[in-house]
Amino acid sequence: MPLFVGLMSGTSLDGVDAALVRCGEGAPQLLEAVGVSMPEELRQRLLALCQARNVSFSELAAAETAFCRLQAEAVAKLLDKSDTPREAITAIGSHGQTIEHAPYGFQPGGEPAYTCQLDNPSLLAELCGIDVVADFRRRDLAAGGQAAPLAPAFHAALFAAPGEWRLVLNLGGFANLTLLPPVSLDAPVIGFDTGPANALLDDWHASHHTGRYDANGRWAASGQVDQTLLARLLDDDFFRRLPPKSTGRERFHRDWLEARLSGDEAPQDVQATLAELTAASVALGVDQAMRQHSASGAMTLIPCGGGAHNADLMKRLARRLPGVAIANCDSFGWSPDWLEAGAFAWLAWRRIERLPGNLASVTGAVGARVLGGMYSA
Repeated sequence: MPLFVGLMSGTSLDGVDAALVRCGEGAPQLLEAVGVSMPEELRQRLLALCQARNVSFSELAAAETAFCRLQAEAVAKLLDKSDTPREAITAIGSHGQTIEHAPYGFQPGGEPAYTCQLDNPSLLAELCGIDVVADFRRRDLAAGGQAAPLAPAFHAALFAAPGEWRLVLNLGGFANLTLLPPVSLDAPVIGFDTGPANALLDDWHASHHTGRYDANGRWAASGQVDQTLLARLLDDDFFRRLPPKSTGRERFHRDWLEARLSGDEAPQDVQATLAELTAASVALGVDQAMRQHSASGAMTLIPCGGGAHNADLMKRLARRLPGVAIANCDSFGWSPDWLEAGAFAWLAWRRIERLPGNLASVTGAVGARVLGGMYSA
């Protein structure tokens, strides 16, 4: 079975994850994985590009090149750690770095829907000496889809079971949910973004503490949920919108939060409320997905992404989802830290084999499409 490398840098902008995955018939296998931290200078440069209305081509080129070199560093580190020669790799699947994601078009201007991932697959192929598959999202967008989330097809390949409903919850900068029906039902997979996760939590924490994130949610756990503020946050119509739906920093950002603060909240209470917002919006998404499928019976939630390590957030989710068993992703043979990178290794394999990578039931596209462009080394 061929070997692929998947690269992922999420909306948290904390680094590049690289996963070595064996793909072929049957479930994909994770062989090795590494992460490289995002240098603070590059992180700030990328954050500045998110939502920027005026950007020069030189700024984009500089950020893109620096990001690409960080990706190449992650690939080199992965191959060295796994003692794998580059000739053994069929292709690298590169997600790139999302700068803006506007599946409904930029409002209020009314421009066409678009999604922008900063990437330079030509340079990555040159630096690594390995074929690259990239630009996965825009093919789905061209077919009328949201271009996100793309991981649910991979989740189905890994986690779908004969007699049990399963939920896969990725808690990155934003949260996305996949509902996997029992395979015996032959029912469509549902997947969508539920709202903000680590992006707002990290941003609020960084403005009051050193460090990029609230380790284990300790600061959030020290505060009290402001129910009035929580109601104002949940009043955003994104949470009421039915799937398919996806979102990002262009909708949920610091200014969005500040506009809903009264100004006299204690900082730790805001952090607690943001954590509760994530749990509440995920629970709302679970309810929406289950209603769509009239799902009943045993239900297991499999959390992944950085938020899966947030003990406070996991407790909030358990309280919001009574009767749903919360499983450890490791028990299925995959670390929660590498699932997203693994998905883009698998999507690269799908592209090489000319197999569809999207699920129309997830993104709303008019049909299944082969995703990604090829860049030869």
